[in-house]
Amino acid sequence: MMRASLLVILVTLLYGCGDRIERFGGPTMGSTYSIQYVPTAQTPDSRQVKAEVELVLQALDKQFSNWRGDSVVSRFNNLPAGACQAVPQEMQQLLAYGVSLFRQSGGAFDLTVLPLMNLWGFGPQSRGRQVPDASTLAREQARVGLQHLHLDGEKLCKDVAAQLDFDSMLAGYAVDRVGDRLAALGIQAYLVEITGELKGVGRKPDGSPWRIALEVPSGGGEQQVERAIALDGYGVATAGDYRNYFEEGGQRYSHTFDPRVGRPVKHALAAVSVVDPSVLRADALDTLLMVLGPEEGYAFAERNEIAAYFIMHQGLGFVARATPRFETLFPGQGKPTQ
Repeated sequence: MMRASLLVILVTLLYGCGDRIERFGGPTMGSTYSIQYVPTAQTPDSRQVKAEVELVLQALDKQFSNWRGDSVVSRFNNLPAGACQAVPQEMQQLLAYGVSLFRQSGGAFDLTVLPLMNLWGFGPQSRGRQVPDASTLAREQARVGLQHLHLDGEKLCKDVAAQLDFDSMLAGYAVDRVGDRLAALGIQAYLVEITGELKGVGRKPDGSPWRIALEVPSGGGEQQVERAIALDGYGVATAGDYRNYFEEGGQRYSHTFDPRVGRPVKHALAAVSVVDPSVLRADALDTLLMVLGPEEGYAFAERNEIAAYFIMHQGLGFVARATPRFETLFPGQGKPTQ
């Protein structure tokens, strides 16, 4: 499952790690994952921990990957209008959360945006990046909208040929699931990162917290550390648009879509990071805010007490703005020293 490139890069700052931090990682969801944890005498061998983590990731891939034809979601997406398919409880739960955000945002967050992604050249079945003609866009737009889906017991049904895409929340959910598995193995301090979404719990052996740096590009395209934050029980997820786009006719088209109009967003919001104890929630909300944009998205975040950090295009550079909840959790603008 391919994850879109992010504007805000989340980089771990390892201060005083010592020899008591185990690390491993590997490929997943079209990208990578990495785990760092503090072992104790009661925790299993690191090879067993890695095997347990990869079982979690493989199970999620079999359910939610649009990049494999045998997944649960791919089989549902291939069904015609009017068809139903039994789906696992886990998928029902994520869908229910997606529906709640769909309603709360007036349709700005929508798990059925896949036909538009493919049409514009950003999805797994895309045939090149280009601006579609009006009639084709209208045809695919008619397949978008969570109002076209309903559950009938354990079966998920569609009244149009809708297609689901859980990419806007899956990596965050995977971080939560992996964290739960580590805790079940007796691991009390860890940093889990999956395709850029992450969560830190507990402290390192020297007593310091897991720290990550929010980075933003400079006007010249290089990265600079904007803010360092300490995590203990919080996750961070980021959505951004500056790397995954194409240009046609002098216009720039982002991979971030407004499902309400069927087109890439045109506002000045370059990226947004959301901090929350639930990385599922953070991952879904960063997409929602990215669609809404710098003004409407900030107002939504402020109204719902979301800890969010917005990066906006301004001329040839970028400016940042944090919500009150973010400032409460992470006061100050101090840059990390190394």
